[in-house]
Amino acid sequence: MDQLTLTNPVFVTYAIAAAIMVLKIMLQGWITVARMMANDAGLASPEDLKPGPANRNPRPEQLAPNDDVDRSRRIHRNDLENIPAFLAIGLLFVAIAPPLAAAQWLMYGFVVARLLHTFAYSTAQRHEVRAIFYTVGSLIVIAMAVWVLAAAIPLL
Repeated sequence: MDQLTLTNPVFVTYAIAAAIMVLKIMLQGWITVARMMANDAGLASPEDLKPGPANRNPRPEQLAPNDDVDRSRRIHRNDLENIPAFLAIGLLFVAIAPPLAAAQWLMYGFVVARLLHTFAYSTAQRHEVRAIFYTVGSLIVIAMAVWVLAAAIPLL
């Protein structure tokens, strides 16, 4: 398929946006681990209290909630709830050959919205601030899905 090659600038746009979003998901998991280690707290499972090289002196209080660790987990969970939809619809969006400018605005807009959402969440901004960035990203995914449907339904 000619649309899914690096000679197509719309696909290149998707590839860049998708790679950034995949890195964001993966790095957020590592950020959570780093926060657990820095706080020596926020462990998630009882088996995490078994002694080992990473936790030589386990204590029951390590299972207690830790806001720093839990905040990172919530950010990660939010990414896992939103980014996969973008990855899926983004690929279908490329396949319908949208104008390059539209693809760039939508795809890079989603990336910026997710990064700003993470910044707002990480710095404990009011819910309304996070909601703005969530809403922008969500509306972008919805717009791409509607655009794909508008292109695909007439072909039935």
